[in-house]
Amino acid sequence: MTMFFYVSFLFFCGVWVFCSGRKHLLITLLSLEFIVLVLFLVIYFYLCSFNYELFFLVVFLVFSVCEGVLGLSILVSMIRSYGNDYFRSCSMLQC
Repeated sequence: MTMFFYVSFLFFCGVWVFCSGRKHLLITLLSLEFIVLVLFLVIYFYLCSFNYELFFLVVFLVFSVCEGVLGLSILVSMIRSYGNDYFRSCSMLQC
C-alpha cells in the first residue's frame, strides 16, 4: 500500500511541474518524461503482479521514445528560429 502512495506522489509531482507554468520548454519536456517513467513503473508492477507478458512494455517504451524525440525536435526548431526556449518569446500569430 505504501508503494501506491510513493508512485502517486511521484506522478502528481510530475503533473505539478508540468502544470505550474514554467517558462522554459526544456523543463516541461523533462516533466513529461518523468511522468512517462512513472507510468512505465506502474505498468511494470501491474504486469508483474498478474504474471502477464512484458511485451506491452516494449510497445510503451517505443511510443515514449517517439514522444521524446518529437519534443526534442520541437525544442531544436524553436531554438533555431527564436534563439531561446522561452514560451513567451513566440506569440501564437507567428507559430
